[in-house]
Amino acid sequence: MSTGTLLAIVIPVAVVVILIAAGLALFARHRSLRERYGPEYERTVEGADSRLAAERELSAREKRHDKLDIKPLPDRLRERYSRDWDNVQHEFVDRPEDAVHDADRLVTSLMQDRGYPTESYDQQLKDLSVEHSRALGHYRAAHEIDTLSESHKATTEQLRNAMVHYRALFDELLSDGGQTRHAPA
Repeated sequence: MSTGTLLAIVIPVAVVVILIAAGLALFARHRSLRERYGPEYERTVEGADSRLAAERELSAREKRHDKLDIKPLPDRLRERYSRDWDNVQHEFVDRPEDAVHDADRLVTSLMQDRGYPTESYDQQLKDLSVEHSRALGHYRAAHEIDTLSESHKATTEQLRNAMVHYRALFDELLSDGGQTRHAPA
């Protein structure tokens, strides 16, 4: 067989193998991100120009998160937060709007003590999504009700729901989310 004929066979086969490998790598990345982020994956895809752009955004979140100094709470601080949450829950009986605002402040304080930046709500969502994506729906719902209550437009039932939603994120942050993310090796 001549060199030209051999190259005519080997080059297309190599190209096909490379394309298949690239496709499998993209599929694995897509699947990994989808499993990791759950509903947040779909939300990010819906808000992006393309699936690839959304996946780049999620990867950028992970890189930013890896640079943060996220840490578990010492036991004494964890106990203090538990007591503070109990106080906020008791406050709900007499002052539900104030309790919801206090729950928001307590969650924000807990995030800060864990090492999350807390300057911007949108950035909080992005940073939390890396380790706490399953609790973000709760945080969004609670925040929306908290915003409603600032203009006294939230019903008592909505305020009660906000407390339940804040509690879901609070518990996950307090318990370190039940998972630890390690930087890629």
